[in-house]
Amino acid sequence: MRLLTVVGNRPQFVKSAPLSEALREAGIEETVVHTGQHWDPGLSAVFFEELELAEPAVALDLRTSDVHRIEAAIRRTVDAHAPDAILVYGDTNSTVAGARAAGGRPIAHVEAGLRSGDLEMPEEHNRIEVDALSMWLFPPDERSAETLRAEGVTGEIHVVGDVMADAAARFGPLARDRSTILGRLGLESGHYVLATVHREANVRPERLRRIMGGLGRSALPVVLPAHPRTKGVVIEEKIPFAPGIRLIEPLGYLDFAALASQAAAIATDSGGLQKEAYWFGVPCVTMRPSTEWVDTVEVGANTLVDDDPDRIAAALADARMPAHRPPLYGDGHASRRIAAVLGARMPPRAS
Repeated sequence: MRLLTVVGNRPQFVKSAPLSEALREAGIEETVVHTGQHWDPGLSAVFFEELELAEPAVALDLRTSDVHRIEAAIRRTVDAHAPDAILVYGDTNSTVAGARAAGGRPIAHVEAGLRSGDLEMPEEHNRIEVDALSMWLFPPDERSAETLRAEGVTGEIHVVGDVMADAAARFGPLARDRSTILGRLGLESGHYVLATVHREANVRPERLRRIMGGLGRSALPVVLPAHPRTKGVVIEEKIPFAPGIRLIEPLGYLDFAALASQAAAIATDSGGLQKEAYWFGVPCVTMRPSTEWVDTVEVGANTLVDDDPDRIAAALADARMPAHRPPLYGDGHASRRIAAVLGARMPPRAS
């Protein structure tokens, strides 16, 4: 049984580690294709080095997020390797390109069924399309599974938990043991805000100005590892930011996890970081109008503020974790469940 897995950005590299291991243990042969959607060393190579991940078998090195270019390159790879099925993660352009390039082969979608309800997000369209194309859908929770049923998807739905929880359990302790990032930045645990801003909508100049204005009113210093396109817009548009905001280069996973787990609060537009904040016990402020991870909002651990500077500042000032924090998104064994499903359903190759 041969599986071709498509990854393209930093969260997908991290998620793939525990699942690739589980697939090997289940006797499934996996070929990992790195599209190069994230190609900056700080967003790509460092993850493979730090986490001791196996290098991808195929590195397309496309250095683009253009869906059509990625799809064409993956299609050539699919033709060359003739896998039994294609596995994709999440909602990126690499994800939808991988699904489109399957050429009639079955598709397995990890993190299926997630919806923000915001159709202005390109990622929302990607999620819907990939779920409609997939034969095996792996939502992290029952809420996402109900979404898939309501949409009438034709594939098999298996609630497995969240593979990012698997990765957090595996790499979180490693980050705290190995990283010296707080000392290098002169920070004290619990006395800073970690911020990330990278989504397409939020790096438009006017929105980015408002977000930076809100972050700049934090009473605590704000550390912002700047995605290359975010930094580019700040420089090109001369977007002002307060002295309390410290823009730094992108970080590897271990340094980033160490920063996130010891922050007083996290301000982000990332989907994955909202979950990680919850698992780390750090209150989150989400600078988007909606979220896929509505449970974190409902329990009071996450506050939606969009790009409103006043709401950003107020939410950071009031950021607290709820007294009761129920377990969300699985138990750290999603990868094994996915491997078991695929191992039982993928047909044996013809001799």
